[in-house]
Amino acid sequence: MIRGINHITLSISDLDRSITFYTDVLGCGLVARWDDGCYLEAGALWLALVVEDSVRSTPLPEYTHMAFDVAAADFSATADRVRQSGATVFQDNSTEGASLYFLDPDGHKLELHVGSLTTRLDAMRREPWDGLEILV
Repeated sequence: MIRGINHITLSISDLDRSITFYTDVLGCGLVARWDDGCYLEAGALWLALVVEDSVRSTPLPEYTHMAFDVAAADFSATADRVRQSGATVFQDNSTEGASLYFLDPDGHKLELHVGSLTTRLDAMRREPWDGLEILV
């Protein structure tokens, strides 16, 4: 049985630029680095960045993204750092909890989010989405 996400690997084009973005802007901890990659910690998440020549230069057209959990007290400062970094914001928030949707330097869609599955389900119970069935 799956216990959770073990790690996430993102392909990148420029290691130094990505390390700066993920550590200085998002606050991830750098735990290992080698010629064409690194490992970062974001809370309990193990994030791997690997340099590849074939990295795409534009974001994928679909909604697929990775959301980082941010404490409510830290959201404004973290969101301000993202905006000040020049990261592109790709959509406005339309769900419960504070969120900022943005692109990393290689166009990976990311989100800062305040909330949890419980707070999301509570909001959905108050304002049900079309066809909603909550099963827990």
